Amino acid sequence: MAINQLITDTDVSEQKGFMNLLIGLFGTFRNPVAHAEKIYWLISEQDALDILSLVSLVHRKLDIVTKFQLA
Repeated sequence: MAINQLITDTDVSEQKGFMNLLIGLFGTFRNPVAHAEKIYWLISEQDALDILSLVSLVHRKLDIVTKFQLA
């Protein structure tokens, strides 16, 4: 899946950046919470809103992806 047409170098760079963003988002916010032995995850309201904004951006980008068939 690609978030653009992958025609120009800029398109390819944007795609790589988005992939790295997804990896970072998953690693930063999912893994520690899933593997930590604690009942509460202390997070400020502002941090929670920022995380949700980032997740919203990711979902909007994923809604417009182009699917490629591998040859």
